[in-house]
Amino acid sequence: MKKVKYLILGAGPAGLTFANMLRLRGETSFLVLEKEAQAGGLCRSVNVDGSPFDIGGGHFLDVRRPKVNEFLFQFMPEDEWLLFDRDSRIEVANQTVGHPFEANIWQLDIDSQVAILESIAKAGCNNGQPMPEKFKEWITWKLGDKIAKMYMLPYNEKMFSDELDELGTYWLEKLPNVSFGDTLRSCLTHKAYGQQPGHASFYYPKEFGYGEVWLRMAEAISSNIIYQAEVATLDCNRRSVTTRNGETFMAENMITTIPWTCFDSIVGIEEEVVKSIGKLKSSAIETRYVSKNLDTKAQWIYVPEESLPYHRILVRHNFCQKSRGYWLETRKERTDMYEGEAEYAYMNDYAYPLNTIGKPEIMEKILACCKEQQIYGLGRWGEHCHYNSDVVVELAMKLAEEI
Repeated sequence: MKKVKYLILGAGPAGLTFANMLRLRGETSFLVLEKEAQAGGLCRSVNVDGSPFDIGGGHFLDVRRPKVNEFLFQFMPEDEWLLFDRDSRIEVANQTVGHPFEANIWQLDIDSQVAILESIAKAGCNNGQPMPEKFKEWITWKLGDKIAKMYMLPYNEKMFSDELDELGTYWLEKLPNVSFGDTLRSCLTHKAYGQQPGHASFYYPKEFGYGEVWLRMAEAISSNIIYQAEVATLDCNRRSVTTRNGETFMAENMITTIPWTCFDSIVGIEEEVVKSIGKLKSSAIETRYVSKNLDTKAQWIYVPEESLPYHRILVRHNFCQKSRGYWLETRKERTDMYEGEAEYAYMNDYAYPLNTIGKPEIMEKILACCKEQQIYGLGRWGEHCHYNSDVVVELAMKLAEEI
């Protein structure tokens, strides 16, 4: 058995950031356990067809968190990145419009514009109707029935779940109401109005895939990482874990960034809390490479069309230098819609934590019970929240400062 001051489960962005924060503060008694042979988690890159392929799909570095960028530039300097203005589009009703949808309906035919404007004017949130509790009804209440049916409902079904009403609405409430005035103004002036989405500008490496920055972070702590060490059991009383090959590790403080549902067993906290972990749900996503170039300047293309298996296209040759082709993101349950063999495909068994009904209460109990034992959930999987990598880095930096 090996004991350290800090034991970190997972060498993705969260675990690597926390570990490097320790290193930069002069701490040496820490260890990172990673089940894969390489660091990076969902942000790993591999070489496919002569250029990088990001196995986790569309992960880029947002510009909105300067402290996060400054931290990451310590490992991969800013001059090794390219800065892009985001070009995202949606293919809907045999037409292509900019993202976000409600700000760009002026790009649709006139009949579609009129129908959508009428539906926004009648949307429940714009008419004082009470907020519904079910996901599908909430989307229609928030956006109007046209945007809901044309885009939001089919897209979310393809990306997350066939049973959308299993999802809660708590994670959507931060979305602004769709303004009839702004939408009408955009139709009359032929330009977008209203709130712009995240990643309006983003960084991507010049010569590498997005996984490169995480590899460099791992290299900085190479003597403190054990690879191919998949954790099987967690003992909260002892703050110890046992791996599938039988090794046991103990810590004064433990930071877990891996899915809670990965553990075969958890002991040392209330049985009721442990059972609730089984109610957490996530989706698996396949990324699939296609070698031909697309005639578009877009980097992201969202595809709500039900007859097509994939929900998103990442146009590699529009952000990854000296590359060609694109990759598709497809929920695992829809991959059987493809015909023939893929040129390259990778299945991410844990891609998106699902914001199901009751999840906040479950996670609040899990995190509170474990924190009492100096075990901290961190990041997309440790907190079971759909965080982007820049948010995860920020959270890890804050947690390292706190403890």
